[in-house]
Amino acid sequence: MPSKIFSVTTDSGVPKYKQLINSLYQSIENGDVQIGDQLPSINSICKEFKLSRDTVLVAFNELKARGVISSVPGKGYYLESNITQLKHKIFLLFEEFNVFKEFLYNSFLESLNEVATVDIFFHHFNERVFKELIENNNGKYTSYVIMPAKFKDAYSVLKQLPQDKVYILDQTNPTLKKHYPAVYQNFENDVFKSLSSGLDLLKKYKKMYLVYPGGKEPEGQMKGFKKFAKQYDKEWEFEIITSLKGHAIQKSEVYIVPNDHDMVRLVKEANANQFKIGEELGIISYNDTPLKEVVADGITTISTDFKEMGELLAKMVLGGEKELIQNKCELIRRRSL
Repeated sequence: MPSKIFSVTTDSGVPKYKQLINSLYQSIENGDVQIGDQLPSINSICKEFKLSRDTVLVAFNELKARGVISSVPGKGYYLESNITQLKHKIFLLFEEFNVFKEFLYNSFLESLNEVATVDIFFHHFNERVFKELIENNNGKYTSYVIMPAKFKDAYSVLKQLPQDKVYILDQTNPTLKKHYPAVYQNFENDVFKSLSSGLDLLKKYKKMYLVYPGGKEPEGQMKGFKKFAKQYDKEWEFEIITSLKGHAIQKSEVYIVPNDHDMVRLVKEANANQFKIGEELGIISYNDTPLKEVVADGITTISTDFKEMGELLAKMVLGGEKELIQNKCELIRRRSL
């Protein structure tokens, strides 16, 4: 019996798989199919419209990715949603959620202009969780936005996803750059250029510390600090430490702290020692937030523009653009330096 849900014509310039998608949308709007209804089988559609199985599968996989239909093994395909105006269903995988990631997330959502749905997940720097989330959600979304953190073998996991649907966010590497578009930070370059732009403020100090635990922090932060230290080794003393625990701060020192807990600890210790922050002790934090505008009369930060990052990402996903965009970063000067 001919299908009342799908239609395909040979005299249209629209690809046949898109005709299948569009005709289902039209059937939904006409009320010809309801949520929970079983759809015609792939074989019956192939036979009725003289289509290859691959053509029908492309259409069905796209409809599944958009959340419009679902499949039950051994039974067939069913209508899952009657929302047809949303063309994008996005899988967003963060490593963790914090204040500056919230700015990025909100900017991304606002820039999508309500033409997409976004499901957010977190891997918490756990490679097993990262792998499981990718595997369990393969084929369910039209786009995959991934924060791979420092995972060295991220590509071996991501390559199971459709390559044209993957976008890398925040941290990337040479292998990922070969295969996927990205909006990313160049941490090495950002740290070096930011410190170089603050030479006039740094000159009041004698020694510079980077507090680098070496866990989730990007390696580029350490490399940028080392590059700066190599160029200015005659101007300052430099040292990388993994923790402030057991470390005694001294006057005429400046600390670069990627971790906010270390920033708070420095402020407390400076106050306990009656050191004037920004004169006798310098503090540079990483990633700007509104709170850092008021803590200790203002904390100097090295920070990318998270609002812009969200906007660029949304534009890239909605437009299907395939670029490598290095997001801007700057030294934001405040009293702590």
